[in-house]
Amino acid sequence: MLPTISLAALSFAAWSRFQRAAMLDVLGSDYMRLARAKGLTYRRTVLKHGLRNALIPLTTVVALGVGTLFGGAVITETVFVWHGMGEYLLSNGIDQEDINVVLGWLLVSAVFIVVFNLVADILYAVLDPRIRLS
Repeated sequence: MLPTISLAALSFAAWSRFQRAAMLDVLGSDYMRLARAKGLTYRRTVLKHGLRNALIPLTTVVALGVGTLFGGAVITETVFVWHGMGEYLLSNGIDQEDINVVLGWLLVSAVFIVVFNLVADILYAVLDPRIRLS
């Protein structure tokens, strides 16, 4: 549990601060005041209008943070003596100068980053109705 918590805590702290700032920015916008003036409840206004618009920048940050998460995983695996890709990269790839191991690790990391960016682009269309997939 501790390696997972330590790996997630760093990203979660930054993402939650970013989400809070985006939500405060959205709550002060004109369309939020208009929704409240129309008679919508505060909870519905925040959840339906505010949160959907505040999640768009967070989606970008989370998708771009996947690369950082992989780098942190290598360090976390080393500190907690977890057997995984990071340990294999350090022990077989870098220590023994095996370029194929390093290239394989980079390829897997790049695939994950591309997939997460694709998922982020699809989520843009779900979160913001003005963005359409074509």
